[in-house]
Amino acid sequence: MLSFLLVPLYTTEGVLSSVAEYGEVSVIFSYFVLFNVILAYGMETAFFRFFNKEDDKDSVTSTAAMSLVITSIGFFILGFLFKNQISSLIDIDVKYIRLVLWILLLDALVIIPFAWLRANEKPMRYAIIKIFNVIINISLNVFFLLALQGLASNNTMLESIYIPNFEINYIFIANLIASGITLLLIFPFYAKIKYKFDNVLWKKMIKYATPVLIAGVAFSINETFDRILLDYLLPENIAKTEIGMYSACYKLALFMTLFATAYRLGIEPFFFSHAKAENPQKNYARILEFFVAFGSIILLAVVVFADMLKLIIVRSEDYWEAMWIVPLILTANFCLGIYHNLSVWYKITDRTKFGAYISIFGALLTLGLNFWLIPIISYKGSAIATLIAYASMMLLSYYFGRKYYPIPYNLKKIIMYLFLSVTLSMLSFYQFRGVYIVGISMLIVFLGIVYYAEQKVIKQLLKK
Repeated sequence: MLSFLLVPLYTTEGVLSSVAEYGEVSVIFSYFVLFNVILAYGMETAFFRFFNKEDDKDSVTSTAAMSLVITSIGFFILGFLFKNQISSLIDIDVKYIRLVLWILLLDALVIIPFAWLRANEKPMRYAIIKIFNVIINISLNVFFLLALQGLASNNTMLESIYIPNFEINYIFIANLIASGITLLLIFPFYAKIKYKFDNVLWKKMIKYATPVLIAGVAFSINETFDRILLDYLLPENIAKTEIGMYSACYKLALFMTLFATAYRLGIEPFFFSHAKAENPQKNYARILEFFVAFGSIILLAVVVFADMLKLIIVRSEDYWEAMWIVPLILTANFCLGIYHNLSVWYKITDRTKFGAYISIFGALLTLGLNFWLIPIISYKGSAIATLIAYASMMLLSYYFGRKYYPIPYNLKKIIMYLFLSVTLSMLSFYQFRGVYIVGISMLIVFLGIVYYAEQKVIKQLLKK
């Protein structure tokens, strides 16, 4: 949500000096995703599994928390010692590396506290702290990028913190302050836990978490490595500009990502807590059916109104050239959401290595297709690679899940929703773009089909 809400600010003319500058920010955030996964190393998922599996929940909590604190501080120290070498290796200014290291440390320290809130079904506190983080970050971004220069001319104190052409630094300073305040808000968790480290339990958790880490690294490659590859494979004079356009238009797919992420945050603890219930597979099947129904509506609605949404979200025309990718990235993220729902089988059966295998396959597919397509068609190649990778991961997860943990999915209904929404979306955007009477008619027809198929459930929900 944060990255989504900041796009209108960053793409407003005059806030950043150029599209290329937004491209540079996007590349740095791509590394953020990768290193956030490495610093978590699957411990969050392992925490959920063992929190619901072990009788001594305090031991699970303290072992997971202490493990992450020690490794995060160790990574931070090593990062600072070798910051110049890291800067040379990934071609990012060392002044940004320093800020990034602090943000990564603070974000890593809240992983288990937030997981503990989810595991103990405290969604309000979780949501309040997360939303407060977003509010602080957005407010500071607006202050630094829009207000500070004008205020500094009339205020001696503010004049001392205003630096011309310092916009990228201000973006990460805002992020750092928000992360620091979030840690302070959730710090009482560290005062409550019993500091006992169970070495035997930790080894079990690491064994469970390692495939999740591998899958997470592979996922980060699928999700953000295309920006890094665009920077590497395109000519230096156009790379950052192409990345800026691609990244800005990519954000329109976050309507799907927000839905899928919110769904996953609630459903993942549910999967584990209901694993021992009678016939949980039936509930898992219904959950995926609802996800596909809602996701299909979001996909078609966003595609139909994409050109209206870009006026609100991607403010400058300089970025609109990359709008071509929007239906592909939306569909790709839809497939990824389905994959996360399908992944219940290997998490419940402790076969997390399959998650690693599938994600590695997706990452290799992403890398191979990007290396092949980027020199030919630039960011369009990245969008196509993302769609193919996530669709392949979705199909592989279903194939192996059917073998190891059969779930009675209503395939006819799921395939119908998926096929209709994707087909209508592609027709609406690539054949009837801007002809809203056609696009809206398609959306109304699809809504009617979903209502007809789910009318019993919808009527029950309306009664409640």
